Amino acid sequence: MKKLVIWGCGGHAREVNHLCDYSNYEVAGFLDERSEMKGKIIDGVPVLGDLHDIYSLKDKIKIVCAGVGAPALKKRFAIETMNAGFEIADTLVHPSVYISKRNKLGIGSVICEGTILTTNVQVGNFVIINRSSNISHDNTITDYVTIGPGVNIGGNVTVGEGAYIGIGSSIREKINIGAWSFIGGGAFVKDDVPAKTMYAGVPAQFKKNLD
Repeated sequence: MKKLVIWGCGGHAREVNHLCDYSNYEVAGFLDERSEMKGKIIDGVPVLGDLHDIYSLKDKIKIVCAGVGAPALKKRFAIETMNAGFEIADTLVHPSVYISKRNKLGIGSVICEGTILTTNVQVGNFVIINRSSNISHDNTITDYVTIGPGVNIGGNVTVGEGAYIGIGSSIREKINIGAWSFIGGGAFVKDDVPAKTMYAGVPAQFKKNLD
């Protein structure tokens, strides 16, 4: 089994490392674009630098791109990693999470402990589903989405590319969450959310357009 290298070295990357410890994956290091981070040791794992610093390891490792929560940054890291010819890590699923044969998982995603996926759930590429989230039947979670801890999503919901669903928020059934939108923590979403908008509150209301 090839060793893993995780993009990022912040809080979420450290949680991915924790998941890897629990799942018996060996982590060779973190990646970070900031030159001042290279060589630091975080949770016992070295920061190896940027992609150009690990070319000699290209055939020995797989890279976890979903080590950062920001969807746009996650997408950039994924594209740069694939363009550089590195192998993407398989989707990492905490051992406590049951994946039904009726669910489909893309590549490079991270599904954390306590998550519930019921039936006919489609999870795209480079998705983060954080701790103790509840994803109901017939949902589609598109590429680069980040779902915060403790999120509840009703059935027949589509979450568009790059959307960010904040911690502890709830989305009622049969809702569409637009691409690159942002749902604030603790929100209750009862209506469709347009692309590139921020919604927050109970019930969730439009706050602003996002570039």
